[in-house]
Amino acid sequence: MIGTGEIIVILCVLLILFGGKKLPEFARSLGVGIREFKKAIQGDSSCTSCPKKCCQEEEIEPGDKSDER
Repeated sequence: MIGTGEIIVILCVLLILFGGKKLPEFARSLGVGIREFKKAIQGDSSCTSCPKKCCQEEEIEPGDKSDER
């Protein structure tokens, strides 16, 4: 486990490396990325429970594989 002392050292090193102006931008982009990741996971789990309903909402056939990459 990481203790309080280690977190303080990591934050000081980040402040020295990136400066005070870049840290809020990094934190904001990290938050947006985590939010999008959670949204993608929740969206996928809802489609696996009832694929016919999701396919009807997206107006594709359940066997249609043209949208897969």
